[in-house]
Amino acid sequence: MTYTAGIDVGSTYTKAVVLDQYDRIVGRAMARTGFRLGEAARRVYDEALAEGGLAPADVGYVISTGYGRFQVAFRDLQVTDLTSAARGAAFFFPKTRTVLDIGGQTMKASRLDEARKVRAFRLNDKCAAGTGAFLEKTARYMGFGTEEIGPLAATSHQAVPISGVCAVFAESEVINHLSQGAAPADIMQGAIASLGDRSVQLLKRVQMEPEVTLVGGILRFESMAALMRERLPQPPNVLAEGIVQYVAALGCAVLGRQRVVTKGAAREGGRAFGPAPAATGEIVTTGECGECRSFPTADRRLPNAD
Repeated sequence: MTYTAGIDVGSTYTKAVVLDQYDRIVGRAMARTGFRLGEAARRVYDEALAEGGLAPADVGYVISTGYGRFQVAFRDLQVTDLTSAARGAAFFFPKTRTVLDIGGQTMKASRLDEARKVRAFRLNDKCAAGTGAFLEKTARYMGFGTEEIGPLAATSHQAVPISGVCAVFAESEVINHLSQGAAPADIMQGAIASLGDRSVQLLKRVQMEPEVTLVGGILRFESMAALMRERLPQPPNVLAEGIVQYVAALGCAVLGRQRVVTKGAAREGGRAFGPAPAATGEIVTTGECGECRSFPTADRRLPNAD
């Protein structure tokens, strides 16, 4: 039996998924990415293999994605997070035509064709204000950790308006609300509402089509999922908290399975053989926010994209 694996090296968490030949998840693992991306990838990969009772030699193909996809030394191929999220979303919801992926560093909306390939996409264009980092910074200003965001927002009674124009300026806004007696839970819910508004705007820019599937680590917070259900014209597809962070890694494993089946690309003696991957033709330009110089903006386009 030939297994395939996907590794998603995100800016905050690194995830690994292993699939068997029937596309069943036999192992998965997640850990903080930290500063040693390659080590994080190896660690979660080994843990996912251990969960499935497998050895590296049992895996026929490994594909990496995410912020640190080029740091995965044992990969056979790397793909963009747009591609992996699209395939992962369509794996769970085959009728998916639009994907919204809210991660720690970027927020991406993509429109798919019937073959589950990305036809058009848009990325957040105002640094961290449209990403999970915005929520993390807001929570940190108030003395809370990332994993406390969901439970904190769940106790909110009235969301406090947060402009969300810039994550750097959000600190003074949060301090101002706290000085006026606003509850931390209401401020947190306000930040989530701000992120939700930006998400809807991004979906409109990509000309979303149903079905819409929401993925990414921020969707593990039920408050965010509930807000998006309210803001969108049709209820979106949202995976359970335990799997929503693994969608991109799963998409990589699915793509690995496809290459093994259709192109004969499988490992022999620890190395992959088969047709060389074609160039994606992706064009990438990046810039830096003039305030924090931490979160890049990007303008990307694919061949034949709308």
